[in-house]
Amino acid sequence: MQFDKVYSFIIQKLEQELPKHLTYHDAEHTAQVVKAAGTIADATGIPEEDKLVICTAALFHDTGFLTHYQGHEEESCRIARTCLPQFEYSADQVQTVCNLIMVTKVPQTPVTMLEQILCDADLHYLGTNGYESRVNGLFNELRAKGLIRDRGEWLKRQIAFVENHRFFTKAANELYAALKEKNLRGVIRKRTYHQSNRMGDTFLSGIKDWLYITLGVITAGFALKGFLVPNRFFDGGVTGISLLLHELYHFNLAYTIVLANLPLIIMSYFGVGRSFAFKTFICVLLLGICLLFVPYPTITSDKLLISIFGGFFLGVGIGLTMRAGCALDGVEVLALYTRRRSDFTITEIILGINIIIFAIAAFKFGMETALFSVLTYFTASRTIDYVVEGIEAYTGVTIISGESETIKHRLVNELGRGITVYKGERGFLPGNYEVSSACDIIFTVITRMELRKLKNVVYETDPKAFVFANTIREASGGMLKRRHVH
Repeated sequence: MQFDKVYSFIIQKLEQELPKHLTYHDAEHTAQVVKAAGTIADATGIPEEDKLVICTAALFHDTGFLTHYQGHEEESCRIARTCLPQFEYSADQVQTVCNLIMVTKVPQTPVTMLEQILCDADLHYLGTNGYESRVNGLFNELRAKGLIRDRGEWLKRQIAFVENHRFFTKAANELYAALKEKNLRGVIRKRTYHQSNRMGDTFLSGIKDWLYITLGVITAGFALKGFLVPNRFFDGGVTGISLLLHELYHFNLAYTIVLANLPLIIMSYFGVGRSFAFKTFICVLLLGICLLFVPYPTITSDKLLISIFGGFFLGVGIGLTMRAGCALDGVEVLALYTRRRSDFTITEIILGINIIIFAIAAFKFGMETALFSVLTYFTASRTIDYVVEGIEAYTGVTIISGESETIKHRLVNELGRGITVYKGERGFLPGNYEVSSACDIIFTVITRMELRKLKNVVYETDPKAFVFANTIREASGGMLKRRHVH
C-alpha cells in the first residue's frame, strides 16, 4: 500500500476540486480525520496494516462530495475502487476501505474495531479546541444548501446531536470525551443567550419602531399644520409637492400627501422591501389621519420662526420615522428608482426635484416665500441628519479575541461585513506581564444600527472577547451601507 502517495494525490484533488460552499466537508476536514484515525489506532494498538487501511478509508470517506452531496458515501466508494488499485491496494483491502466508508453514514452503527475507530475519528472534532471553527463551517455549508434556516435552529440541532453522540472506543473517550462535554456546555450557553436576545430584541424593536412612527407622524403633522400650511411655506420632496398642489389647486393636504406617496410606496415594495413598504404606507396613512382630525394650533406668523421651527419639527418627524425603518417622504425611493436608469447620484436627483419645487414656489408665491422655504428645507435636512445619526453614524469596531478565526468567519459570512485584520499580541496583564500570545486584531466599519447584532455574534463565540467602538465622521468605499438622504 502506497499510502503517502495516495494521500498527496487525494488531498490535492480535494483542495482544487471541492465546491467552495463546502466549508465543513473540505480538504482540511479530511486531513484532520486521517490524523485522528492514526492517533486513535495507535492508542488502541492495532496492527500497522489495519491502521493504514483505516487511514485510507478516512482519506476517501468524503471524496464523494466532489460530485454528490446526498449519498456521497456510495460515490466515495466508487472513487476508492477506481483509484486505490493504482497505488498497490489489493482487492480485499479496497473492499475493507469501502465497508469502512459506508459505516460513517449518520447515524453511525459500527460493529468491528476498525469501524469504531473510523467513526470516532470522523466526529473527533466534537472533543477538540477546534470545535467552534468546524461547527461554524458546517452551519454555513448547510445554510448554503438550504438545509438549515437560522442559527437558532442550528444551535438546537447541535445540542441534540452532541448530547446523543458517544465515542465507541476507549481511546477516543480518553482523548476527546472531557472536552466534548465542555463544548456541549458552551453550545447550551450560546443557545440560551441567543434565545433571550432574540426574543427581547424582536419585542423591544417592534415596540420602539411603532413608538418612533407614532411620535414622528404627530410631530410632522404639527410642523405642517402649526407652521407651514397656514403661512404658505413649502418643503422639498414629496411633502413639498403636496404642499404646492394644496396651495395651487386647494386639494385637501391629507389626501394629497397619501396619494402622492402611494406610487412611491408601491415602487419601494419591489425596489426596497416588503417591510419598508408596509411601514411607510402605515406611516403616511397615519399622517393623513392626523392632518384630517387633529386640531393643531397655528403657532406663529413670524416668517423666520416658521422657517426654522417648521423645518425643525418636520425634520424631527421624518427622522423618527427613518429610525423606525420607513419614510414619511417617498422622494428617496423615486431618486433610487431614477438612479438605476441614469448616471445621476441620488443626491443630484433629489436636488433637481427640489429646485423645480422652489422655482414654482418663487414664480407663484414670490421670491421671499421661496427663499424662506429653502431655509425650511435646509433646517429639516440638518435636523434629520441629527436625529438619524444616533443610529446611522458609521462606527469603527475593534475586536480582540482568542476565537478570532471563528469571529472573522461569522462577520464576513453572516453579517456580510468587510474586515481588516492586524497582527498583534494579547496578554501583558498586571502580575503576568511576560505572558502573551499572538492574535488577530479584527477591525470593521458598521452602522450603529448593526452594533448590537455584531456584539451578539462576537459574545456568542467568545464571551471574554474585548470589543470597543468609536464613531467615524467620514467614511466611503468598501462595503459601507448608503446613508439616508432627505
